Amino acid sequence: MDSPSINTQFLIISDTHGMEFGPEDRPIQHADVAIHCGDLTEESKLDEYHASLRLLKDIDAPLKLVIAGNHDFTLDEPLSRQLLADFASLDPALVKREFGDFGEARQLFEEAKAAGIVFLDEGNHEFVLANGALLKVYASPYTPSKSNMAFQYDPEQGHDFTIKKSVDLVMTHGPPQGIMDRTDNRTGAGCPNLFGAVARARPRMHCFGHIHESWGAKLVAWRDQLTETPSHIRDIDNDKSVVLESLRALRPSKFDTPEIAQERLEKAERLYQRKGCYPTSHCSGDTNPLEFGTQTLFVNAAIEGTEEYPLQLPWLVNLELPRAE
Repeated sequence: MDSPSINTQFLIISDTHGMEFGPEDRPIQHADVAIHCGDLTEESKLDEYHASLRLLKDIDAPLKLVIAGNHDFTLDEPLSRQLLADFASLDPALVKREFGDFGEARQLFEEAKAAGIVFLDEGNHEFVLANGALLKVYASPYTPSKSNMAFQYDPEQGHDFTIKKSVDLVMTHGPPQGIMDRTDNRTGAGCPNLFGAVARARPRMHCFGHIHESWGAKLVAWRDQLTETPSHIRDIDNDKSVVLESLRALRPSKFDTPEIAQERLEKAERLYQRKGCYPTSHCSGDTNPLEFGTQTLFVNAAIEGTEEYPLQLPWLVNLELPRAE
């Protein structure tokens, strides 16, 4: 008799900003699903979208799910219309060459469907995978900010993330508040509305990027009863949660002894000499099997890195999904 669940491998990236993997950096592992959590470009130029599509096509996965990020303004229709109108004083031929016509960037993704690339608008989606598993996804490109970039909302007004309770995977561009959202100036850039929506839905995995310096992964255990307004301070059981890896753990701090600082540096060197991906598995029989409904795996998969380590590793995650009927 077939098992009710199927081990499914995800390759997760974000924030590639128009780059392509070199021969030594390209992930060669097979995945059932590849995920790109936005910021496909730096300046939303057509050549950057073409580079991102080549990157995605080179990944060995039958399904590749993609969302936009705050840099991808030509995928944000209202903002795109506004900015292209603002460019009216510039050379029209130059604007067309760099950014294309209105809707042209989105059309590139429509044409890439034959390669298994699926661009997701905000909302809930379902897929029957090639391995026979059913995958329920919530996607959203929106991040809180008062700047005039793509897919952003005023943090004082908030945003409604309508995540269904049965969802397996949440993919957003930005992080939830309090989870791998720390910037280099030690402020949290994550969204409290997003944290609350994820805490109520309790998906198997939530992946994102946006905050490059908070690359990492954490297996979070939820408290049995959520508070009325969920918070990362009150509603996570940190004693039962596990940080799998984080960029912060690899960086020496001023409080480290020389021995600890050296140990961190050596660990970072070993990590960045790795080829392909950073693997983690949370299936039955693994060291940290994920318990759906009581745990969520959070992954910050930002690829564009820091001055010390300009290219961060993609994540290769194994999870169990239900078999499609």
